[in-house]
Amino acid sequence: MLGRKSLSCSHLVVALLSMTALGAQTPQAKRDPDVPYVPTTEAAVQAMLKLAGVKKTDVVYDLGCGDGRIVIAAARNFGARGVGIDINPVRISEAKENARTAGVDKLVRFVENDLFQADIREATVVTLFLLPNINLKLRPKLLQELKPGTRIVSNTFDMDDWKPEKEVIVGDADGVEDPLSRRLYLWTVPPRGRK
Repeated sequence: MLGRKSLSCSHLVVALLSMTALGAQTPQAKRDPDVPYVPTTEAAVQAMLKLAGVKKTDVVYDLGCGDGRIVIAAARNFGARGVGIDINPVRISEAKENARTAGVDKLVRFVENDLFQADIREATVVTLFLLPNINLKLRPKLLQELKPGTRIVSNTFDMDDWKPEKEVIVGDADGVEDPLSRRLYLWTVPPRGRK
């Protein structure tokens, strides 16, 4: 009986240690993400880059980059440099692997960071797929830190009273195909002192 009880305790200790080790191996975000991860459709990725007029000389920043698909597409299709920022370390690892697989890891980098704390001044194009309240919270940072002329493209959600210069529909107009990733908005950062 004593041997069986010791064996059960040993199994329990091994199980607890294994779970602790597994938990330690899974990177955790510094805080909860502001938005859930919902990948941008491939059609919307292409349309966002086209709407922004991305070219080889651009530096494309994707705030809340997820698996990195937007900056990877900008590098692969246009030769642009790109930076993806996400607070989730699992997404950052996935994005880095996707960039290596796509052969563009020399043109893009991925940074685990809070999008509200990240240095975005280098960007000439910024892409977003955030929620309306996060877009509004982010707007002052965009207007303060980005150079005039920087293009901002948002997937699905606008920025309230900052009216977009252009709005396009991706896919079917009634949104049956996918209600998200179908309406895109474009703004250009104005000269300082104007909104």
